Amino acid sequence: MKKFLALVLFGLIATSSVALADSSLIVVFPPPNHQTSTEKIFFLGTAPNNGQVLINGQVVNRSQSGHFAPSFPLQLGENLFTVRHKNQTVQIKVTRQATAPVVPQGLEFAPGSLTPAGDIARLPGELICFSAIAPFNANVSVNLANQTVALAPQPQQVQLPSNLAALTGRNQPTSQPIAGKYAGCTTVQKPDSESLSLLYGNNIISAAIVPDANQEIDLGQPQFKLTLNGQTITQPGTGKIAIFSPTQLPVAEVIVDAGVARTGPSTDYSRLTPLPKGTQATVTGKEGEWLRLDYGAWINSKETRILPGAIPPRTIIRSVGYRRLMDATEIVFPLQFPVPVSVQQSDQTLTLILYNTTAQTDIIRLDDDPVISRLDWQQLIPGQVQYTFNLKQSQQWGYQLRYEGTTLVLALRHPPALENRRSKPLSGMKILLDPGHGGKESGAAGPTGYLEKDVNLAVAKLLRGNLVELGATVVMTRDVDKDVSLPARQAIITQEKPAIALSIHYNSLPDDGDAENTKGVGMFWYHPQAHNLAVFMHNYLVKKLNRPSYGVFWNNLALTRPAAAPSILMELGFMSNPNEFEWVTNSQEQQKLAKALSEGIVEWFNSVKQK
Repeated sequence: MKKFLALVLFGLIATSSVALADSSLIVVFPPPNHQTSTEKIFFLGTAPNNGQVLINGQVVNRSQSGHFAPSFPLQLGENLFTVRHKNQTVQIKVTRQATAPVVPQGLEFAPGSLTPAGDIARLPGELICFSAIAPFNANVSVNLANQTVALAPQPQQVQLPSNLAALTGRNQPTSQPIAGKYAGCTTVQKPDSESLSLLYGNNIISAAIVPDANQEIDLGQPQFKLTLNGQTITQPGTGKIAIFSPTQLPVAEVIVDAGVARTGPSTDYSRLTPLPKGTQATVTGKEGEWLRLDYGAWINSKETRILPGAIPPRTIIRSVGYRRLMDATEIVFPLQFPVPVSVQQSDQTLTLILYNTTAQTDIIRLDDDPVISRLDWQQLIPGQVQYTFNLKQSQQWGYQLRYEGTTLVLALRHPPALENRRSKPLSGMKILLDPGHGGKESGAAGPTGYLEKDVNLAVAKLLRGNLVELGATVVMTRDVDKDVSLPARQAIITQEKPAIALSIHYNSLPDDGDAENTKGVGMFWYHPQAHNLAVFMHNYLVKKLNRPSYGVFWNNLALTRPAAAPSILMELGFMSNPNEFEWVTNSQEQQKLAKALSEGIVEWFNSVKQK
């Protein structure tokens, strides 16, 4: 789960304060000059028990050890807080920034409000929309390609909460007026030579705007026009607009091992099935550095290269092959081009869709297999073939996709062999432990400044010892305090192919979280193959240790995304909760936790084996 940088960085400062003066008032969060857009903020810190802690004169609640985490409302602009314990004081300024742009009062557009904000390219006839923030009662329009598009005032919109709101239980949309927002849309067909001359008059037309091998027609920057009280200004947009030549669409090839496909043109949009290296697809849109591929997904252009002169990749598929390895079954799909794919898991099925593909299939070989009971296929719509793997067990153990030339290979992992040995119930089992954070990446900080990365490693080492005693082979992404990147941790999981992968973390909250009252065990999963493990471990720890429940979450996290094994991220408690922090840092409780985790893992494997 994402940690909050200000908390992390100030946690480092607070740690040195603890070492130098363990009887001092310590405020770990917020830092002295903090900026936020939230309506309230929590304070995290500690002080000796011989006296009260007051924030702006208000006595705050504390744990037995003196830790505190109260929340206070924020007004727009500067908010000054004085934290006091006896004769010690800490001054903190928190600036609440407005989330809505300021509506200009004079003849101008709000800075940065003109959209599209970057270069875009669209297909002929596709909708192109514009917006701007301008004074009330103004007339706003855009000129593009010899068209004038009126922008109408927008009276109201629904403001959606951020994804983080799901973690605080405050994920309700709100309706609010749009202050001075104007918007409108148009379409542009591919101009021919006559209309180009109308667009550009007698000026010389550059090669970039001629529909030849350059693949797109550059229409230049839209010109925004604002009229108010009889006065008028024009301002160019910050991005250019281009129209693709429909007969010369570019073709992109994925050049990284797993191209990140998304539902839209930024990292704010949801991830789709990663595209294996070598995947080819026609580009049908551009927005900044993002490319829209013909099957609907977007990918960052840095993960691709354009294939000069390539035609839109289309393929047929005939036979489907089969080969059984020691620990996996591989299904082989011979194709003419490496086309985009998607995978969806559900109970006892795995569904693979090939895009830009037409079936000519008459024969599929599939022997009696440890994983697959039957393979069904159908042509969903023209250009989409769906393969449904009916599986023998509801628990799936991981899959991998790759291209070998133009041949797609799907590897489905076999169930791990569970040996029936009472004293060593995990014999022959490989388990990966990922102690979260490390090195410069410290994670969350508790009220004393104690860092999450350290408790993650301490519990992981205890758990490793227990698992080894039970017969398991344990792989750790780190066993010392060092930097290990998220891609490196993912690569270790993919390379090691453990039976399960557990990422060990402790939790914190966004600025407006209720740190004083939020606590408990949380589990995070992404692929359905990890769902049962996440639910089981959550329920087991809550019951076995009598811990509060924070919940089970589907979450798109780096350490839940690896598909090679069931992978979950465990948030075992809250660093930001004053009372739970005392449990988190208690060495005897850490040993109990590690023991419960190892016992829960054994019980989960037994429950899966019985199904």
